[in-house]
Amino acid sequence: MTRTPPTSPDTAEALQTLLTPAFIRQMEKLDIASRKLFAGTLQGERRSKQRGQSVEFADYRNYVAGDDLRFIDWNLYARLDKLFLRLFMEEQDLALCLLLDVSASMDWGDPNKLLYAKRLAAALAYIGLVRFNRVHLYAVSNGVVEQMPGLRGRRPIPKMLEFLARQQPAGAGSVPEACRRFALGQGHKGVVVLLSDILEKGDFAGGLRYLAGDRFDGYAVQILAPQELDAEKAELRGDLALRDVEDGFEAEVSISPLLLQRYRDAVNGWCDHVRQECSKRHIAWMLARTDTPVETLVLDSFRRIGLLK
Repeated sequence: MTRTPPTSPDTAEALQTLLTPAFIRQMEKLDIASRKLFAGTLQGERRSKQRGQSVEFADYRNYVAGDDLRFIDWNLYARLDKLFLRLFMEEQDLALCLLLDVSASMDWGDPNKLLYAKRLAAALAYIGLVRFNRVHLYAVSNGVVEQMPGLRGRRPIPKMLEFLARQQPAGAGSVPEACRRFALGQGHKGVVVLLSDILEKGDFAGGLRYLAGDRFDGYAVQILAPQELDAEKAELRGDLALRDVEDGFEAEVSISPLLLQRYRDAVNGWCDHVRQECSKRHIAWMLARTDTPVETLVLDSFRRIGLLK
């Protein structure tokens, strides 16, 4: 039986806030998946698409001069008078990079977007760690605010939870700059998951290229509160002065049914734009409402988009 290191009271509280014991039991058999072929650097519990050297036979291929003679199947040679090499399944670790948006706009909504993103990050990190994959955590806003790279195995789980639990809103954010700073400092190939509301006034699409290409298998989880998707749920009435929590921009509005409908159309249009820009770069996109149970996203939705298996 695998023993988990004892946790401090603060860590135990973070565990209860981010991951419940019942949820943990449901995640034990899950694993991180990848739509691309990456070479791992350490042995893990993920069955690689590559061929390697293990005890489980996979296939044969023709012998090529210079191949290791120990893996020639001499019984097959005696029958067919041809040299074949035995191939075996290889299990390698996978790099999982989690980008947690901690910009000021994430600290809003009921349920709160930042807490929701932390719970998703904790679940994905937990699955990666128990399967002995390499997990890299990044808190991002206008760049990388804090990072905890190179975690592996069950032992760092308390440190992972403490890292996520202590993250606080960090002012104005920029998705393109956060993605750029992450990519420039990341030397590993692997799966990268952006957990953000992706509420960007500028051209956010340019930043997505840093999560695409040969280096990464990218996923963008756009996290929005129900009050953002439907302003009527925010119970706004009358004449209001609204202020942007990140740049301080103010606008005076008069709430009316027509304005609320225009708002809904604008939000739906923006989400569709984000989805299309992600699709162009082969980044899997998902809209996550904070009133959807985290367990549903992890155990169902993430498996349907290929992030988990």
